[in-house]
Amino acid sequence: MIRVNVAIMNISAERFLDIRKPIPPIQISTNINIVNMEKKPDGTLEVPFVLSINYNPSLAVISLKGSAYAAGDRNEIDKIIKDYEDKKPPPPVIVQSISNVVFIESVLISRTLNIPPPIPLPQIPQTQAPGAKPLERDYSA
Repeated sequence: MIRVNVAIMNISAERFLDIRKPIPPIQISTNINIVNMEKKPDGTLEVPFVLSINYNPSLAVISLKGSAYAAGDRNEIDKIIKDYEDKKPPPPVIVQSISNVVFIESVLISRTLNIPPPIPLPQIPQTQAPGAKPLERDYSA
């Protein structure tokens, strides 16, 4: 089993739009880029990454840089390195661990800058067709 710790080493964030102006409709693009994978002498794996968040129109930009440190069975670590060298995607446990940390941090940063969070808010599913009348009980006997 792989254990992953994530450390953020650099945070950069800037709001471009005047705080007094209303926020227009925006699109938010997020990109997590795994820069490298390196096996350390102690048998662990260092995975440096960069998260870039851009708002369009240009409302703000957020960038987080850091490294994930993976530890586990030597065979698993060796397989991850071999897959990386073969241009295969990193294992979901590493990507998910990085995502969990950086997206939580980016939501806090967005709150500080008073901008919309970079993750989609949950949608409440519709239980009936739009425009349909609510279901009524029939009490006639």
